[in-house]
Amino acid sequence: MRARILQHVPFEGPGRIEPWFRHAGYEVDIIHLYDDDPVPAEGAAGDPLETDFLVVMGGPMSVNDEDVYPWLRDEKAFIRRCIEAGRPVLGVCLGAQLIASAMGARVYPNEHREIGWFPVQAVPVPDDRLPGDLGRIPFRFPPAIEVFHWHGDTFELPAGSVLLAESPGCRNQAFQLGRSAVGLQFHLEMAPEGVDAITKHCADEISPGPWVQTAEEMRSLPPGRYERVDAVLDQLLSYLVNACD
Repeated sequence: MRARILQHVPFEGPGRIEPWFRHAGYEVDIIHLYDDDPVPAEGAAGDPLETDFLVVMGGPMSVNDEDVYPWLRDEKAFIRRCIEAGRPVLGVCLGAQLIASAMGARVYPNEHREIGWFPVQAVPVPDDRLPGDLGRIPFRFPPAIEVFHWHGDTFELPAGSVLLAESPGCRNQAFQLGRSAVGLQFHLEMAPEGVDAITKHCADEISPGPWVQTAEEMRSLPPGRYERVDAVLDQLLSYLVNACD
């Protein structure tokens, strides 16, 4: 089994996702787009049929910056092919926005930046099944959980998707499209070193706001915070792995 991870900047890596894959027996290919690694092309070794799980990480750029980052066009096309092929796809922050954009939804600035540890609430989903899929119940988040955020943009939901989580600072926090694609506006993968890295590299984005914490607040967590978030990440990755069963 092969997992591919699209990484946009050196300081927003896969965090706890990579060891989860390796423990589950996956080969892991990390594609460093910031270092000119090519986006897998159709017919090449990176074709969706040779990708068993795709993860799209975060980054400070916008999905609309195609003139600055031309590889965004190829990346969106690859994401769309993986989704259409029924492969498990997880998008984190920018990655969720890329899924939305790849599937025809608008991505635009949110009213407020959301930076730091803030709760998201699960959106009740029907007990029947996903739209158009009679054999799959959507992923369910805990009723409320504090997670790590770092974003200024938001997105409209792609057609046919189901909203899974929301927050007062940003309505569309998590969505599911079909059996096997999930977008998260927030970060479940962050370990303490990841929080340290992003607060250092993106310190200029930490400005006063209703949903912005200081770097010190982000680094000072009560015991058990990472463990609770990691448990949800484990549940989500397991759910997506089983999506094609």
